[in-house]
Amino acid sequence: MTTQTESTTPDATVAGLSTDHSRAAVEGAHTHGVGGTPQGSRAERVTSFDPEVITVPTGREEEWRFSPVSRLAPLFETGLSSRGVRTTVVEAPEVEVQIVPRDDERLGRAGVPGDRTAVTAWASVEEATVVSIPAQAVVSEVTSIRVEGIDDTPSASHLLVHAGALSESVVVLDHIGRATLTETVEVVVDDGAHLTLVSVQDWSEGAVHASSHRIRLGRDAKVKHIVVTFGGDVVRVTPDAEFTAEGGEVEMVGLYFADADQHQEHRLFVDHAVPSCKSRVTYKGALQGAGAHTVWVGDVLIRAEAEGTDTYELNRNLVLSDGARADSVPNLEIETGLIEGAGHASATGRFDDEQLFYLQARGIPEADARRLVVRGFFAELIQAIGVESVEQRLLDSIEAELSKSMSVIEGGQPTVGA
Repeated sequence: MTTQTESTTPDATVAGLSTDHSRAAVEGAHTHGVGGTPQGSRAERVTSFDPEVITVPTGREEEWRFSPVSRLAPLFETGLSSRGVRTTVVEAPEVEVQIVPRDDERLGRAGVPGDRTAVTAWASVEEATVVSIPAQAVVSEVTSIRVEGIDDTPSASHLLVHAGALSESVVVLDHIGRATLTETVEVVVDDGAHLTLVSVQDWSEGAVHASSHRIRLGRDAKVKHIVVTFGGDVVRVTPDAEFTAEGGEVEMVGLYFADADQHQEHRLFVDHAVPSCKSRVTYKGALQGAGAHTVWVGDVLIRAEAEGTDTYELNRNLVLSDGARADSVPNLEIETGLIEGAGHASATGRFDDEQLFYLQARGIPEADARRLVVRGFFAELIQAIGVESVEQRLLDSIEAELSKSMSVIEGGQPTVGA
């Protein structure tokens, strides 16, 4: 069955600079990050369903200091259209899909908007797409959701994925075409459910996209949340994960590849508010071309009551050419020393000259050697996705991006590490 709805930089890390903190039970609040630290506790961020409470940013705020605010400005307005995108769902046989009005009682359960584009997305939509996985269902197929840009009208959309207790399912959310879109993705995972959610941002040139993912986990629930970003001019994805009962686990995986003049930003927040939960965050990105800019901010908060927490976050960036810039900011805030472990690591660097020399010394041409290094850099994350069609698509996209890089080298323009 197919269901369809239509809604017609201040501080940069440099190559070779890294931070790496071992996993340890650290007593007292602690924050750290290349590129600066947040202003006050992450728990103090203003959240609201009311656009009057979350004001229009200027770019000087911590949440927006790396962002191209002027390019995102159309999404700061209230009363956005619903005409700019078309949403199509191809659901597995066990899955139910509904189009519901904005006052449906199921909406808003996954959390409260925490920035301007999130609150305007909430306030602007008239209806939402709800994807429901029944309790105890072991879903036989992938459920595919396609969000297709059909014009540049500044628009808002809303998606809720609800995994019933003890269910097992995979959902792939795909963004294509050209749009100016602010989007809410609510993910509610009931007790004992296992959900894999893959969000692919493969927009066409000219697209501007802000997406707020709010994830709420029940007791013993497990979520694998995967973000893949290749396309669009400006893409800003902000996943928040909140544990509501003991035994929850979240794995957050990200892969991104920015080309010339693209801005790709991923800001994560993991809220350990209850005891004995586990989180793992691994994001990797590559950059090439003048003006390519990536931002990764990973906030983890371990509240005083969250004893027995086990958490670690990692970000790695590979700079393939001059003129590209990566900002990487891991932040870890700990309010109790009674934890299993906590740590973070961040590094940004260029091609490893020794790796390239090793490969070339064995007769492998430079272009092929570079491809092997980049493929190796991403290989672990691609294999972790677990959805064959998505994995192959990523390999094809990486190959296409590397072909652009090789054309620069063959044209004689200087490249980092060359």
